[in-house]
Amino acid sequence: MTELSEDAADRGKRRRIEVADETLTYRNVLVDDLTPTGAQLAAAAGFKPKQHAVVLQVLANGELEDVRLTEAVDLTRDGGRFVIVETDRDYFITIDGQRFQWPCRIVSGAIVRKLGQLPVGVTVYLERVDEADREIGDQDLVDLDGRGVEAFVGRKPSWKLNIQGVTIESETPTIVVSDAMIKAGFDVAQSWHIFLKVAGQAKREVALTDVVDLRTPGIEKIRLTPKEVNNGEAHPAPRRDFDVLEADETYLDCIGYKWETVNDGGRRWLVINNYPVPTGFSVAQTRLALEIPPTYPAAQIDMFYTYPPLALVSGRAIDCTHIPATILGVPYNGWSRHRGPGSEWNPSSDNVVTHLALVESALGKEVGE
Repeated sequence: MTELSEDAADRGKRRRIEVADETLTYRNVLVDDLTPTGAQLAAAAGFKPKQHAVVLQVLANGELEDVRLTEAVDLTRDGGRFVIVETDRDYFITIDGQRFQWPCRIVSGAIVRKLGQLPVGVTVYLERVDEADREIGDQDLVDLDGRGVEAFVGRKPSWKLNIQGVTIESETPTIVVSDAMIKAGFDVAQSWHIFLKVAGQAKREVALTDVVDLRTPGIEKIRLTPKEVNNGEAHPAPRRDFDVLEADETYLDCIGYKWETVNDGGRRWLVINNYPVPTGFSVAQTRLALEIPPTYPAAQIDMFYTYPPLALVSGRAIDCTHIPATILGVPYNGWSRHRGPGSEWNPSSDNVVTHLALVESALGKEVGE
């Protein structure tokens, strides 16, 4: 193989082509025919017949087309970019639904990006069934020897952050606290205590001007507590004196409950405002409180409390509902309702969600449901 100058390439029937290896790094090569066969192209690129070279032509739309060793290519019409490598078989992948032939068992994220012409701002993902798609970095390698055709997609990256129960998305991996709050609909002109919660770490107070790196492993949420609430101000953010389980929080937010977590006098309470009660009680809603032990869920949630005390329309007294508790100065009545044999608390499966099912059952039983 001989590499010549541009002027030399223009003489006679010699044509300059570009040839890449499995890294898609191109080099200039001269061929002596304007309609070379696949075998001639492989020879011009320096491959011997026994090396079993595969010749792929790079089309104008970026697709790769197999060129058989006996097949002629018209260089005056079809362009002159080729991928030529030694291999014993071909593999197929798709990128954003477009099918590509690839001559190597291993493909890197950088190659997928080049083949699919994906810009730098787009993240490459390998689609997977029954599990989350895998992000593929430029240096990551994917083995194509498995069953089926590997499907890659390009997506603009986004990061999520929970702001006081409101999930926002950011197209950048960092975000200023004030921008995140505004995006979630909170008034940054109010005075807030702002806490950043990262799994495995103590919550940390941050300022409006602080920058949060959303790529931080275990980043969970930003919690807001008003520094001062005066008459006439907008409704303050719910109190979050401690965290419940992620499953609890997801359920409470999904149902639409207005809930708070309160530390008062050494006791921890989950308070749900405007909790609906069945027809047959004298009110349609109550304020429901569950005492959350410090070692929950290892320790069980027991009983439940209401304010004001619930009464039946029929006037019948409700047994075992007079256990007092005071939460932030408000008197609650406790319902002595406990789990029976066969339904003992299981720390691996029971939580606020399952205890609320017990509450619903206990209330329904009083009105014949």
